[in-house]
Amino acid sequence: MLSSFLTAVPAFFAYFGVAIVLVAVFLLVYVNVTPYQEITLIRSGNTAAAISLSGALFGFVMPVANAIAHSGTVADLAAWGAVAGVVQIFAYLVARYTFPQMNSDIPAGKVAPAVFLAVLSLSVGLLNAACMSY
Repeated sequence: MLSSFLTAVPAFFAYFGVAIVLVAVFLLVYVNVTPYQEITLIRSGNTAAAISLSGALFGFVMPVANAIAHSGTVADLAAWGAVAGVVQIFAYLVARYTFPQMNSDIPAGKVAPAVFLAVLSLSVGLLNAACMSY
């Protein structure tokens, strides 16, 4: 039991480390794709920004978690994580062009478009995760 645990610990840290890097890169890209400063808005108490960014983050993390569970290698995880990021960014861009007023509504603190964007991100993330069950 202890020996199998000790053998698995390096793999755990490898997968966890890659996942954390994927999350950091996704957040960096996402906040630079949106025309508003989510982090600044969240720090100032903007609930709409917190809802929309949280939905995007969770929508990204779901397929990454599924990729961890199903990947045979860390390289597989990295590749599927990149796919998950591209899909989430694409979902945001579709929402942005479908509802152009969202670019001003979220910084203004309007919660309805933020909830829609969060649910869209979660839905796309869930479908993305399900498609990664190979």
